[in-house]
Amino acid sequence: MAAFATQLIQWQQKNGRHHLPWQGTRDPYAIWLSEIMLQQTQVNTVIPYYDRFMQSFPNIQSLAQAPLDAVLALWSGLGYYSRARNLHQAACMIMQDYQGNFPQTRSLIQQLPGIGRSTAAAIAVFAYGKCEAILDGNVKRVFTRYFGIPGYPGESKIQTLLWRKTEEHLPGSNQKHHIETYTQALMDLGAIICTRRKPICTTCPLQKNCVAFNDNRIEQLPTPKIRKPLPQKEAIFLILLQHQKILLEKRPSTGIWGGLWSLPELEVDENASTYCRQYLGIHVNLPTSLPSLDHQFTHFKLRIHPQFLQVVSQSMIKAPQTTWVKPHDALKYAIPTPVRKLLEKHFLTDNVTLNHPIIDKNNA
Repeated sequence: MAAFATQLIQWQQKNGRHHLPWQGTRDPYAIWLSEIMLQQTQVNTVIPYYDRFMQSFPNIQSLAQAPLDAVLALWSGLGYYSRARNLHQAACMIMQDYQGNFPQTRSLIQQLPGIGRSTAAAIAVFAYGKCEAILDGNVKRVFTRYFGIPGYPGESKIQTLLWRKTEEHLPGSNQKHHIETYTQALMDLGAIICTRRKPICTTCPLQKNCVAFNDNRIEQLPTPKIRKPLPQKEAIFLILLQHQKILLEKRPSTGIWGGLWSLPELEVDENASTYCRQYLGIHVNLPTSLPSLDHQFTHFKLRIHPQFLQVVSQSMIKAPQTTWVKPHDALKYAIPTPVRKLLEKHFLTDNVTLNHPIIDKNNA
């Protein structure tokens, strides 16, 4: 067991990652933010978001005091928006319950919204030097291969076994001062060597005793989840244009894209003109259908059918939480990725004319 930790520590010191923006600090806020952003998101995608977030909200107090809309706007495009909502809620809790001081034990950290056992452990390790085991996706892959553990890692019994293994293989008492290096080594090994596809086993420090490598089971482990075909849903998104502005509608705080600004959404069998008149109090020209856009969530696929509509007259906006905004400015709002793609595709960045051949741009 000591050899396992020693091999990883020595490998990380020579070959691991050392220059990520959130490394080299004991600031629990910076570490917490990075760990939340890195959930289900690649490092290269996270870095620019992390940098912008830290510039806007450099500490817990500034995050807690910020409107949720501002937080979601900075998160726009990163996906899994519940992470941002939980981050904001947790910052408010820390200000209220801990007088602005980030909790210092894994058990207390784990009680904050959006923080599970592994994330709490990682924060405790990197911020406070606590000797805690982590078990994120990368670590699950390393341990299932190294010990040759079959079965989907998300299953309760497999997860229990993996947690036991990670706890058993923590650095010994004479190596506990290397706990940050060891923990980073596990993360780095899974991210750059023991990857999901085409792992680089020839440079792995654990190759000699890796069961999956020695038994030629690298491609079979971890055991994948049995996946059913994702159901497909369809919806109509309305691009309503009036006085060179489009209409955005704020979504409910819970559910898909909770709290984000989006285009008005209809069922595919609804009539856009009737919807606009009855629900929004708007009269429109006949809609123009634009090319469909596909977007995939974790549990289903969504096919979006955008429709462009020129507003003829408006009595009053009946729907709550709506706003008219220039398309270029809408990109600064907290909007879902497919809405951003639609606006970028169909509107010019320096103009608010629709980039579509059958629309008269002089009248748009």
